[in-house]
Amino acid sequence: MEETNRNTLRITLVVVMITSFITPFMSNAINLAIPAIGKELGGGQTWLNWVVSSFLIPCAAFLLPFGHMADRFGRKKIFLLGMIVHALGALGCALAPSLPLLVLFRIVAGVGSAMVFSNSIAILTSVVPPESRGRMLGYNSAATYVGLSLGPVLGGFLTSAISWRAIFGFNLLLALTVIVLTVWKLPGEWTGAASEKFDGLGIVLCVAAQALLLVGLGDLTSGAVYMVSFIAGVALLILFFWYEGRRAHPLVPVGYVAGNKPFLFANIPNFINYSATFALSFVLSLYLQTALGLDSATSGLILLMEPVIMALLSPLTGALSDKIRPQILSAVGMGISALGLGAFAFLGLKTPVALIILDLAFIGLGFALFIAPNTNAIMGSVDRSLYGLGSSMLGNMRLLGQSTSMALVSLITSALIGDLALGSA
Repeated sequence: MEETNRNTLRITLVVVMITSFITPFMSNAINLAIPAIGKELGGGQTWLNWVVSSFLIPCAAFLLPFGHMADRFGRKKIFLLGMIVHALGALGCALAPSLPLLVLFRIVAGVGSAMVFSNSIAILTSVVPPESRGRMLGYNSAATYVGLSLGPVLGGFLTSAISWRAIFGFNLLLALTVIVLTVWKLPGEWTGAASEKFDGLGIVLCVAAQALLLVGLGDLTSGAVYMVSFIAGVALLILFFWYEGRRAHPLVPVGYVAGNKPFLFANIPNFINYSATFALSFVLSLYLQTALGLDSATSGLILLMEPVIMALLSPLTGALSDKIRPQILSAVGMGISALGLGAFAFLGLKTPVALIILDLAFIGLGFALFIAPNTNAIMGSVDRSLYGLGSSMLGNMRLLGQSTSMALVSLITSALIGDLALGSA
């Protein structure tokens, strides 16, 4: 029986590590492929922005709802269904003949990814004994950083050697591997709150508020429709919090979150940090390939600097946050990232590539000082019985920040350069 449990733990860890690799890998790899996608499918800057945002927005909007549904109906069921949906989205992206269809299948993949992402850590935590939890979560974090590091390099190589479609083909292969392992090797089911009432209206309000807000923000200058979308999103977000505050079994326990100041004030900087930094690789990918004329493989090696520094230093900063207040380390890290981003405001056609690499390393240092201590602060501010809430809020703020970052880029580019074809600007 003990050997069976060990096998289940090993398979669960492999499955969760692959899923933790996929999202950061795809996020960084697709940024390198954007110029190639623009050249082949012939879209303007607005459509290219949506290639990235169309995945992130549904992933952020559906994260909390699918976590709630999994606690009630079964985490493995939602996880497996999500992986199947994600695989179908990846297949559609690999075969898409036009930008609108590519964006549509990216939305499908984003919904599937939300189903997976909201449950993977919960499933691992359900299987792992408490005395091994930290070590196993450490392996899982390593998979995330490997995905971040390999994204620019492997994404650039696949785009240069084969096609940007090969990135989605690789994603499909990983998704099919997870599906087979889950069906074949993962027995049982896990639930967390099967007796709680289903918060259907809360789910609808949560998804609609975030989606409308981010869609409107991304194209705020493009017309009245986007302005209405943004205003409607804000209004629905206010309604969502009002409604949730009056439910016995809410999707988000608003009263607890508002009353837990360390939890609240660790999550807000988490959102701000990702809002500020996520779109950097997207913008720099366009700059390196379109403005400087470098190929995608070389650009990928340059952009590799930031995640490598994060991967090397995050275990150290995480351990440091057990000795020094996490809030202090997070504040220093965000300050360093802000200085690095400020330096990139002075990029020009004659900026030495060595300076770009150095600044990316500087921002990577800031990110490493911020992210591990901030995660420690968030998870350390909730009771053990509320680790699910802490984990889902952490993921939601991260994805919401990433979506906001791309929305801000879309807003700025649509205001300053409009919808010009790639390279013409």
